[in-house]
Amino acid sequence: MTLQLIIDYIVWSPNPAVFPSFERLRWYSLLFALGFIISQQVMIYIYRKEGQDDKLVDKLTIYMVLATIIGARLGHVLFYEPEKYLSNPIEILKVWEGGLASHGAAIAILFALYLYARKVPTQTYLWVVDRIVIVVAMTGAMIRIGNLMNSEIGGKPTGDDSGFVYARDSEEILETLRIPVQEVRAYKPENRDAELTGTGIVPVNIDIKIEKGGFSEADLKTTLDTDVKYVLTKFKSSQKYMAESPETPLNFDLMDKGDHYLATVYTFGVARYPTQIYEAASYFVIFLVLLWLWITYKSRIPDGLLLGLFLISVFGMRFVWEYLKENQVDFEQGLTLNMGQWLSIPLVVGGLLLVGLALKKGFKEKVS
Repeated sequence: MTLQLIIDYIVWSPNPAVFPSFERLRWYSLLFALGFIISQQVMIYIYRKEGQDDKLVDKLTIYMVLATIIGARLGHVLFYEPEKYLSNPIEILKVWEGGLASHGAAIAILFALYLYARKVPTQTYLWVVDRIVIVVAMTGAMIRIGNLMNSEIGGKPTGDDSGFVYARDSEEILETLRIPVQEVRAYKPENRDAELTGTGIVPVNIDIKIEKGGFSEADLKTTLDTDVKYVLTKFKSSQKYMAESPETPLNFDLMDKGDHYLATVYTFGVARYPTQIYEAASYFVIFLVLLWLWITYKSRIPDGLLLGLFLISVFGMRFVWEYLKENQVDFEQGLTLNMGQWLSIPLVVGGLLLVGLALKKGFKEKVS
């Protein structure tokens, strides 16, 4: 693989549904659920290895699931859009419309585990949290892959011809044109390399398969010229992810394929950092490191060490990746650091304190 292939751009537009014919099952939901299922099995293994009652993991899972969903939702509401949601509280319940904050989930999980530990006398609070953060890191990685499949929480423009062009939103809008559209597919063209300028504005083709109906070819061309141009230049999501010039006529071909028409639109997109992948990779490495530490030392680990390392690494990396991510809400535009970075700072500081205290205690004596 040449360097050019490694750094070249990708037109990213997967269907967020696992099965296109069944829209209710989405990659995000599937990966979210799988994260908890796998986490539960890992925690059962940890409990058995350390002589704990593995039946308690079912109870622990309930606390974790509720804390993650409620905390992530309330975190988004309070940290990012309080005016929108507090003026219409019923909107808070519409979790399926998006809007979850990992910082809110982290705070809620820490509180929920406190409630759990109070009812389990054989386990201290820090003992539980030190083990749970191992699987939280893994689940966080899977959730970020879910974000990638949803084409959400993407990065800023790269400024060069590498990165991801998120085309899914534009595809979905084009599917609602007032003509009988059967299919829309955005892709990277193979014959437009001469149009690359090194600025991050890269060629994108969009194929629109149209059913033959009451439209003449001339009328169809007129409709495409106006409606597709409007979609690619006037919609907020298209303005963000695509780079169609509003001043020039739409560049497209319309071909008669016998039983249908095929319109190929020659447009441009904005190459952006795939920060979902960066975060997912970071969290998965953190999961492996924490798991290795537990496998190596198990009950000898001083209380709070794994939690501290988790807070430092996860939210330290989150602080770094935020520099490459788009701001989630408008008020962040005027901030020196965005909301995600401000919320990460106290968690990293707390992690440093926990690691310092844990190392001061030192590793526990090995029980023979």
